[in-house]
Amino acid sequence: MTLQMILALGILVLMIVMIMSDKFAFGAPPLFACLLLVATGLSTPQEAFAGFINSSVIMVAGFMVVMAALMKTSFIAKVQTTMIALVEKGGYKSYALLLLVVMLGASLAGMGATGYYVLILSLVSTIPYNKKMPTSKLMMPLGFATNHPLVPINVALTYGVTVSVLESSGVKETLSMGRFAIVNLILSLGFLAWSLVAYKLLPDHPIQADLDREEAKEQEIAVMMMNPVQEKITVTMFIVSVIGMMLMNQLGNFAFVLPGLCAAVILFSGALDFRSVRDNMGAPVILMMAGVIGVADALANSGFTAMVGDWVAATVGTNISPFLLILLFTFLTSSAATFTGSNMGSVFIFAPIAIATSVSLGLNPLAAAAAVTISGWNGGYMPVDGMPAMILGMGNYKLPEFWVYSVPMYLIRVFALALGAYLMFP
Repeated sequence: MTLQMILALGILVLMIVMIMSDKFAFGAPPLFACLLLVATGLSTPQEAFAGFINSSVIMVAGFMVVMAALMKTSFIAKVQTTMIALVEKGGYKSYALLLLVVMLGASLAGMGATGYYVLILSLVSTIPYNKKMPTSKLMMPLGFATNHPLVPINVALTYGVTVSVLESSGVKETLSMGRFAIVNLILSLGFLAWSLVAYKLLPDHPIQADLDREEAKEQEIAVMMMNPVQEKITVTMFIVSVIGMMLMNQLGNFAFVLPGLCAAVILFSGALDFRSVRDNMGAPVILMMAGVIGVADALANSGFTAMVGDWVAATVGTNISPFLLILLFTFLTSSAATFTGSNMGSVFIFAPIAIATSVSLGLNPLAAAAAVTISGWNGGYMPVDGMPAMILGMGNYKLPEFWVYSVPMYLIRVFALALGAYLMFP
């Protein structure tokens, strides 16, 4: 390992320890890590703080404002009432039903849809604490469920990436989208099975500090002051934002600023004041998302991830079973994506290696390509990426509580994914 690799890895570990200690304000450790990157010469200030001009962060920051306004509409009040009714009934059946509903919604939104997971997390965060079914038992399962379509009909993104890495590796075989969708289904069923089992292991505590009476009164007044025209504008801007984010591939860069433009329309309509806009765009979860990107880039630029891939390619040998080979590369890719926050980058590092290794061993490269590509969006056992970071912060979890659910979830998903790819592409 080079000195750069050691320094980058050390800063990453320090950031994780600071997050684990629970003694620092949420969002502060990544900012400190970015300062260390510059101080050690690993990154320039522009590189270390690149997350603050990252297109995805800008998109989420704008959408947070839209969501803040949406939470004050009568439409969301009705949705909340329905969800609260299920929560008040409590019990395992209500939990399972909510889980299934979110996974069905993910079928339309597609894997990793930013707008969808922000919407679900925001909705859960507004549900009052209820001992019969605490919201701390909902935030993690429902948050991660947004990435697991129960009916995987919208797999265009990962399918396209898989075809791309196969073509770039010189593989001419045709990848069946139907079989590819079934691999996603097996993955989702693995997640669902674990989430149903994990209910009793999830923590029981309020997910955020209770509003004091004055804040609650101010919030109530704010809701009452939103007139019907402002509500219609807010709901319309929400719909436009979500559609825009789902059409990201078609709209290009415009999709990243569309939520911010919608937030501006909401501000100018008077549905939110500027203070609310400012507070939501600079929320601690946004600082967390922006801060970890600089650390992730430094780790990738140091060559650490590529070094691991080369080492694996040189040591797997020719006696490894096809399933274990797929499982190994799935684990490496998803872990790299988890620690670097780079889904696509991790896939394009490990997928060619996995495909080349499969070809050299006379194995079907479609299995490795499918599993490795999908795994790039299925890490999440560390809160150093958008959705896991939001779940940790909005759920008010301590890192050990987060791990009790996320680590077994990750291992089960990786196994289910490798198994699905092995069965569909023997």
